Amino acid sequence: MITAEQVHRGADGCTVGGLLRRNAERHADRPALSTGTGEAGTTVTWAQLYERVAAAMHGLSAAGLRHGDRMLIDVSSRPEHWVVDHAAVHLGAIPCTAYQSLSTDQIRHVATHSAATVVVLEGADQLARWRPVLDTLTTLRSIVLIDDATLDGAGPDTARFRGDHRLASYSDLLAGGAELHRADPDAVRRAGDERSPDDPVTMIYTSGTTGDPKGVVLTHRNVFHQAAAQELVQPGPPHPRQVAYLPLAHVAERVLSMYLPLFNAGHVTVCPDPAQLAPTLREVRPHGFFGVPRVWEKFAAAVQGALAALPEERRAAVEAARDTATRVYALRARGAEPDADLAAEFDRVDRTVLRELREQLGLAEAVRLGSGAAPIPAEVLEFFGGLGLPIMEVWGLSETTGAATTNFPDGYRPGTVGLPTPGMEIRTADDGEVLVRGPLVFAGYLDTDGRVVPDVDERGWLATGDVGTLDDDGYLTITDRKKELLITAGGKNVAPSRAEGLLRRHPLIGHAAVIGDRRPYVTALVTLDEESAPAWAAARGLEADDVAALASDPTVLAEVADAVRAANTELSRPEQIKAHRVLGGVWTPETGELTPTMKLKRRVIEHNHADEIAALYADDAP
Repeated sequence: MITAEQVHRGADGCTVGGLLRRNAERHADRPALSTGTGEAGTTVTWAQLYERVAAAMHGLSAAGLRHGDRMLIDVSSRPEHWVVDHAAVHLGAIPCTAYQSLSTDQIRHVATHSAATVVVLEGADQLARWRPVLDTLTTLRSIVLIDDATLDGAGPDTARFRGDHRLASYSDLLAGGAELHRADPDAVRRAGDERSPDDPVTMIYTSGTTGDPKGVVLTHRNVFHQAAAQELVQPGPPHPRQVAYLPLAHVAERVLSMYLPLFNAGHVTVCPDPAQLAPTLREVRPHGFFGVPRVWEKFAAAVQGALAALPEERRAAVEAARDTATRVYALRARGAEPDADLAAEFDRVDRTVLRELREQLGLAEAVRLGSGAAPIPAEVLEFFGGLGLPIMEVWGLSETTGAATTNFPDGYRPGTVGLPTPGMEIRTADDGEVLVRGPLVFAGYLDTDGRVVPDVDERGWLATGDVGTLDDDGYLTITDRKKELLITAGGKNVAPSRAEGLLRRHPLIGHAAVIGDRRPYVTALVTLDEESAPAWAAARGLEADDVAALASDPTVLAEVADAVRAANTELSRPEQIKAHRVLGGVWTPETGELTPTMKLKRRVIEHNHADEIAALYADDAP
């Protein structure tokens, strides 16, 4: 396995400015960023990206961005996002991407807490959402608008902002900055060289599952240690291809699509519309892909649906091939290798059967596959292992720069989140809370006075808030969030995520929230999957074609009840779900029940669905 020393050597001295300049000099004409694919796509080379960052650095400086300032970005994943982010880092400012799903109140909290001096907005929609907040920000010096066409529109919003001296057009900012860059072309190099590996590189606001979001400040050392670890643990080819589709406010997407490509001079294709992820993957054929569990579950459901539609003879051949691959996957999970006969059979079915399935997913070239942000059922990992796609589950937080633990290609155990990422140390406290220490632990939280306040004990240990267990070989299993453990009225501790993961295995179920804190027994609220549920219903000849109608269909309700019973067979008695309710709507970050990273907001769920929950406990009997 890769050692901590190897990762330290790989990341030593790395900064955004140094790597960007290296790539512009050594890989000038290689693609850095693409938007879209085919003839409609556009590509920026490393040399072009460097020039744009240099111009934006001068432009942002002229707009009032200074060393130590915070800059908020409310822009979708597009090349301009990378440009302004890297430019701010050159100036020694701290860029922070805001989730685009934030409400006005959430924007107000983030903007006020960060004391942002510059805000970069995409267009009219963002301007409208930010308008009630902008005039209240006493620290704000400039508002940079990416889409200049917004200023040409009619209406009170644009008319009002056209006269605002703080408003700067991105194209004007870039043009003015380019003139300054031509006058002093060495300034961007000097600025990059002034940055130390221990300087801040970004701030990420936590998703707020248990309270107000907090500003997590990461350093160059944090992000490039993670990048070096990812590159060494699951090595890919030179200049690997990557698809960016998650928000850049998500620590995983930041590392994989912003810092890792700087480290390995990779090529990122931006997929701004998640609905286009599948065709984008097929077109790009990336060398790596990270998915939150729900993404992998949807992929699995799509493959299962396609297999079910195959002619019987072809389906039997695929299942036989999957059986062979699953046996190899299981052996390697135990640290063993297949014998010569099984290895030869696996090579044959992989080449003649399974590779075609991987091509249909767009993952035939992928050598770096990961899942994180929430627990993924072991059955899903084993399903993809049976396609020749071993997914390495990781675990971590924004505060640990993403993956603090990882499964390794030469040492993985489905159902665990693996071993410490090289350089990291892991232990558990007396109450089971997972503690971590090492180079991925963040610099600290941003205080309201602008200080970065560390959150580790005197020995450098960070209390993560997650509860878990370590086996004899050091593999970590996360059981739940410390603050999310339920304690029933009978005094039993229940980890809700286990039951929720078991329920989500069924293609009908999109999300499930287990209820039971200070209550006599455990219940669950269930929402249907808005993509899989209609397909499941259509295959069975049901007339309903949307989740609202399906939520009251007797066949669907019976199937969900069966899924609950199946989950209960794998749960201890205190964990078992005694009653459940299928809701007619879906949960999204916009409806409030989910964070932008698709975690459950339990307080919001209990508030929004208080009546349904009360009905589950009517007369204290299931």
